[in-house]
This record gives sequence, C-alpha cells and structure tokens, in this order.
Amino acid sequence: MQYEVNGTVVETGPNGYLIEQGDWSEALAEKMAAEDDLTLTDKHWDLLNYLRDEFFNNRENQPNTRSIVKAMQKAWGDKKVDSKSLYELFPKDPSKQGGRIAGLPESRRKGGY
Repeated sequence: MQYEVNGTVVETGPNGYLIEQGDWSEALAEKMAAEDDLTLTDKHWDLLNYLRDEFFNNRENQPNTRSIVKAMQKAWGDKKVDSKSLYELFPKDPSKQGGRIAGLPESRRKGGY
C-alpha cells in the first residue's frame, strides 16, 4: 500500500505500517486516519504524540493499552480515562491502530493489557 502526501509517495508494508519511519508527517497521519474513517482531534493527537515520544525517546517502547490509559489520564487531567475511551478514539486498538497512524513499526506483542 502507498499514500501520496504533498507530491511524495510513501510506502507501507502489507499491514499498512510505514516501511521508513522517517516518512511520517502529520499530513500522512491525517490521510491514514481518514482511510480508517477517523477525524483526528486533539485527544487523538495527544495519544499519537505520546506513542511517538515513547518510541523515539524511550528505547523504542511501544506502550500497551494499560500504559496509554495511565499516560492519557495524566495528560487529560481530571477526566476519567479508561480503555473504553481510548477505543472510542482508535476502535481497532489504541496501541496498534494508533501506532500505525503515528508512523511506528508494527508491534509484535499480543493483547492490549
């Protein structure tokens, strides 16, 4: 699969994950999300940016759903965050679908918890 963004063709593997993480951009994320029938909101971006920060600045860590819940609880403050609220943002799995849209490699771990 491939995407065309700003005149550049970006290649993905068979499951839609980027072949080169350096090809990622916010415009590409918007296009990938649109293909999944998602419109990215500030909360989506909070989660995507968290996933990117964990991967690129924390030894390629790819957090599971439980870790994302804790991080978003901290980021969003007083609002109760649970796995259901994350699945409302990324119905195909916040860590996996979110990671794909965030331009990360495919995670090989099993399960959300």
